[in-house]
Amino acid sequence: MEQQTKTSVRALGAALKPRQLTMMGLGSAIGAGLFIGSGAGIQAAGPAVLISYLVAGTLIILVMWALGEMAAANPDSGAFSVYTAKAYGPVAGATVGWLWWLQLVVVIAAEALGAAGLLATIFPALPVWLMAFVFIVVLTAVNLTSVKNFGEFEFWFALLKVAAIVGFLLVGAALLFGWLPGVQSPGLSNFTGAGFAPSGFAGIATALFVVAFAFGGTEIVSVAAAETAEPARSVKKAVRTVLWRILVFYIGAIFVIAAVVPVGSAGLKSPFAAVLDAAGMPGAATAITLVAVAALLSALNANLYGASRMAYSLAERGEAPRLLASVSKARVPVVAVLASVAFGVVTVVLELAFPEMVLPVLLNIVGSTCLLVWTSALLAQLALRLRADREGTELPLRMPGFPWLTVFGLLILAAIFTVGFIGEDSRPQLLSTFALVALLAVANWLHHRSGKVSPRVEASDGAKQPVLID
Repeated sequence: MEQQTKTSVRALGAALKPRQLTMMGLGSAIGAGLFIGSGAGIQAAGPAVLISYLVAGTLIILVMWALGEMAAANPDSGAFSVYTAKAYGPVAGATVGWLWWLQLVVVIAAEALGAAGLLATIFPALPVWLMAFVFIVVLTAVNLTSVKNFGEFEFWFALLKVAAIVGFLLVGAALLFGWLPGVQSPGLSNFTGAGFAPSGFAGIATALFVVAFAFGGTEIVSVAAAETAEPARSVKKAVRTVLWRILVFYIGAIFVIAAVVPVGSAGLKSPFAAVLDAAGMPGAATAITLVAVAALLSALNANLYGASRMAYSLAERGEAPRLLASVSKARVPVVAVLASVAFGVVTVVLELAFPEMVLPVLLNIVGSTCLLVWTSALLAQLALRLRADREGTELPLRMPGFPWLTVFGLLILAAIFTVGFIGEDSRPQLLSTFALVALLAVANWLHHRSGKVSPRVEASDGAKQPVLID
């Protein structure tokens, strides 16, 4: 595994602070999937969904360790795409990179519309289309100014979500211990007897496929590491700090919800609001809706950043038009940002013009992308770590328990894929994603066969020269 190359770090600058990277890693795992979608997992498995979250949480810890090891040794804005290329060749690396980019730009549209739709439930006079475009314009402006501004926005977005989770856990603890005046504690009756796992192992397995996607987005830490002043030190801190907090926040929140809200309750459609309502907290639904809006906007901001950096990296390696590698004086890949957001804007327009005909289809195609990205990360780390150990290369951060924990992570992914293919609802999504991967792989293979791949020229100090634009 190569020691700290200066490619993207040099061209893009290093304005992100360690606190921003740490909070970004934490905030990226705490999104609308937790605030809104966690009820679906409980509906499928009952309180036994905690087992599903423990398994999925273990997986994401292993993936973050693997990505952290590679990012500390070789910080690059292409992250897992670059590492896959180093391990298995440029076609594999480009395929993973384009797959992730497509996922992010589609999700940008979904998040803009989702945030606007939620806000419209509080302020119905505001048009959804107008709010969606305002969100996109504002966050595009944030991404175009400087990475420092992006990092600061993400820091405060993430801090808001973390504060909401901490407050929720405190209220939940007070409710369960019977400390709230005039409110009876529900106790732990939901966890006893057959009510713990009403659907048995099948329910737990089904929930595992559902909840795994809640952790999607954590991989952006490895992308952002390229723009920190001390990548190795920043990644170490982010990985070690984020891992235990993810489990505490996720497992804690799900435990409270499962204890308070019975399986089959209508409250599982908005589980956080249901718990706060049970605690007698006025305005709970409005508060959680606003937090969910902030979570979606945070994800939109981060996904636009991630998509632009991946497009930049692909262009830097000759896998995309070179214009996408252009950077401004503020060291921002302006063209890559605009190209990424343009896809999202077009998708928003089409979805508004043809409701439920465009976005659901696109989301179904890229729905399982994060699972494939995590698989590529573990496979790349397995190959590169073996290579580094064989060559005696010192690494700034080493994943513990190698290679057994890496293999264990791959086995968990294999189990999730198996469950997905068995399920009638999830099978079409997986098949669509695999078909997309095949198309991208063929396209990238043909691109390399054509001889048109022309990576940017290395400078005398080994750093790739950026193309500056005013």
